Amino acid sequence: MTSIYDQDLPRNDANFVAFSPLAFIERTATVYPQRLAVVHGGLRRNWRELYDRCRQLASALARRGIGRGDTVAVMLPNTPPMVEAHFGIPMQGAVLNALNIRLDAESIAFMLDHGEAKAVIVDREFSAVLQRAIALRQHQRPLLVIDADDPEYHGEGARIGSIDYEAFLQEGYADYPWHYPADEWEAISLNYTSGTTGNPKGVVYHHRGAAMNAVSNILEWDMPKHSVYLWTLPMFHCNGWCFPWTLAARAAVNVCLRKVDPKAIFDAIRAHGVTHYCGAPIVHNGLINAPEELKAGLPTGVKAMVAGAAPPAAMIEGMGRLGFEITHTYGLTEVYGPAAVCEGHDEWKALPVGEQARLNARQGVAYHLQRGLAVIDPATMQPVPADGETMGEVMFRGNITMKGYLKNPKATQEAFAGGWFHTGDLAVLQPDGYVKLKDRAKDIIISGGENISSIEVEDALYRHPAVLAAAVVAKPDDKWGETPCAFVELKAGAVVTAQEIVTHCKAHLAGFKVPRAVVFGELPKTSTGKIQKFELRRQAGSATAIDV
Repeated sequence: MTSIYDQDLPRNDANFVAFSPLAFIERTATVYPQRLAVVHGGLRRNWRELYDRCRQLASALARRGIGRGDTVAVMLPNTPPMVEAHFGIPMQGAVLNALNIRLDAESIAFMLDHGEAKAVIVDREFSAVLQRAIALRQHQRPLLVIDADDPEYHGEGARIGSIDYEAFLQEGYADYPWHYPADEWEAISLNYTSGTTGNPKGVVYHHRGAAMNAVSNILEWDMPKHSVYLWTLPMFHCNGWCFPWTLAARAAVNVCLRKVDPKAIFDAIRAHGVTHYCGAPIVHNGLINAPEELKAGLPTGVKAMVAGAAPPAAMIEGMGRLGFEITHTYGLTEVYGPAAVCEGHDEWKALPVGEQARLNARQGVAYHLQRGLAVIDPATMQPVPADGETMGEVMFRGNITMKGYLKNPKATQEAFAGGWFHTGDLAVLQPDGYVKLKDRAKDIIISGGENISSIEVEDALYRHPAVLAAAVVAKPDDKWGETPCAFVELKAGAVVTAQEIVTHCKAHLAGFKVPRAVVFGELPKTSTGKIQKFELRRQAGSATAIDV
């Protein structure tokens, strides 16, 4: 008797195809060509029009010699060209590098160099920063710069490219036979994370992971077809947590928003019938604390996803008053954004708000299509008991995990040691199987959804001539979730004010990385001279905030 595995049943073109989110837009443009796809100001485009423009982008890149494995960077807000970039660039086999629009020129220059970008699409609002970054590159390779001039933008900024985005699209063809990946392991995007050092790491995503996380987003939210999604989450954050591809799979509506503002969000929800949006805690807090007159006439049942700092009771209660339903997720850049969710239970709704907050603030369980989420002792690589007390490191395993760090084999090997992705976050496993984060082993500060390396801020502090020693930890903040708190030990005889320290940091760091509190004094150290950050964390909560 022979096993079924002994039969000659080969994989072939008829029974196997690479899994890619590019298939989602192709199907939706065919099945729902006239359904609304993009809203931006007075602009309306359906799915057929969006698909054609994405193919034009792919075709235009091909005509400029950009192909498989080449990097195309974009420095764009949440506008239609950013949506198109998530499809048109990988349709040519190229790799999308969505740059963080909040970063300084030095950081952008590093990314352009490290990712070896051959082209960049830039919104006029960020042209000055990009122009400085281009000049700062160590490797002055040829770089095609394309200006994306948004009619909804009325601020300053010059065109710095050789061609306008709309003119560039006209170089391409809407019937272009675009590149579907032969291998789902092919790179689809490159996203930089600050990690724990000054130079960010380049996280490479593959088509399979992007498609799986996009589908998991649907499952976590029970997201129906033709949902209306408001872009409050920046698409440069882990490719918008893969939601550009999710929305294509659901033939949903992309409601674009250049800038997060409570009035603009409420107006968009009412005007367009928004059903879903994502954001950091600061976005939700901004809505809760907005003037009451802005909240009039809001629909109920809007679904909101939050990731970053755990949502406090006031946020859950406030979102409930708005009639919004909140879902708490957890993840990192290396796992395509959220890859774990605090799955709710009906019986929780009957509990006091404080108890609901405690349960909902946990990091929860793995996404549907993520193979594993565990709390593991990194020394033994054994799972910790589900006792809610024994701490271990949070680890992920599965398809929703990066290919690795670009040009950094040592960091990649360390990240995947033992067959799991090591997050560096410390947590406990509770008796119901839910993960609860306890500390950030890498000392990353998450402020308004942005990762801030404490080491990078400390490096800036050490540049001040009066600073002898410095340490930076997270200070809890009602608005931002966390902000950097600097502890500074001055050189003998030196005199400097907290405001002078802040001014110094502003000259060396992006605005969101600047300390919001500065505490002077001798830093607590071990016998070997290592600064005791756990002691500083205790003090940070009572540190006086500075108006930055």
